[in-house]
Amino acid sequence: MQRGRPKAPLLVPEEDRSQLLRWSKRPKSSNGLARRADIVLRCADGLSNSSVAAQLRITQQTVGKWRSRYVERGLAGLLDEPRPGAPRRITDDQVEAVVVKTLESTPRDATHWSTREMAKASGLSDTSVLRIWHAFGLQPHRAETFKLSNDPQLVEKVRDIVGLYLNPPERALVLCADEKAQIQALDRTQPIFPLRPGTPERRSHDYRRHGTTSLFAALDVATGKVIGELHRRHRSVEFRSFLDRIDKEVPAELEVHLVLDNYGTHKTPLIHRWLLRHPRFQLHFTPTYSSWINQVERWFALLTEKQLRRGTHRSTRALEDAIRLYLALHNEASTPFVWVKTADEILANIARFCLRTSEAGH
Repeated sequence: MQRGRPKAPLLVPEEDRSQLLRWSKRPKSSNGLARRADIVLRCADGLSNSSVAAQLRITQQTVGKWRSRYVERGLAGLLDEPRPGAPRRITDDQVEAVVVKTLESTPRDATHWSTREMAKASGLSDTSVLRIWHAFGLQPHRAETFKLSNDPQLVEKVRDIVGLYLNPPERALVLCADEKAQIQALDRTQPIFPLRPGTPERRSHDYRRHGTTSLFAALDVATGKVIGELHRRHRSVEFRSFLDRIDKEVPAELEVHLVLDNYGTHKTPLIHRWLLRHPRFQLHFTPTYSSWINQVERWFALLTEKQLRRGTHRSTRALEDAIRLYLALHNEASTPFVWVKTADEILANIARFCLRTSEAGH
């Protein structure tokens, strides 16, 4: 025997069902709207309110509420109702004008808009302009750099190197190698003021340079350990010495896959002869302008952030000692970087970026 009030029949036309499916699966739908669309779709399939509530882990009252809303008002009943509060004082046309002006024009005396300049041009307040920019993700004050690879073998090289990261060969070691050249031993011209409560560390803007050194490093992508060697110069002679170091440290039964950039010292006749004498070494060159695909560059960034950028070194030897100490401490508790992007995802991102660039008229 049926209990409770009888439920109104729920009939969902085909066009409504299509829209409900889009709402329930579209990633940019709000969580509430997606849940309401899912409730109506399940009820339309003949499920009872209690069954829908149990499947979605919500109350029967919630299911009944949105079922009734849809029966009474259709799709409009599932949308959020206007909330109480002061009425809007900025119209959609004003918002559109700010967005279009930000994207398609610049001030006469500047290269980009500021909130104050846009407020004067649009007749709105600084705060209103800022809220509009936040809503549309606009940041006129920021600019980033990029460089697209023009390597004719871009696709093949990306697939080759990413394949090594995601599916490394058996009985082989994958190393990402590069040089961090011309690291400067810098000392400030005046004493550094240390950190204090309410006051950041302060240092003079100028410095004295006490020489440079170059770090050759090879990152093991499986363990995160780094083989490093310091030289005052970075010629092919020093690179061959570094290859000898790698050859000694890697067990003889393992092949070595070395990911490198296209720097000239990696391709000299001296290096070619060395590789002929060491056939277990296989080189994988990154595409031009694509150092981001070489994982050792990320380790170099950590070295710069943690040790070099704010370090003070009164001699090249002090700088080299600091780098060796950081290298030893890193290898004591090393963890590998986790590569998550597939080659197809990377190439799809590059294709989308190229398309946006070409559409912009470049």
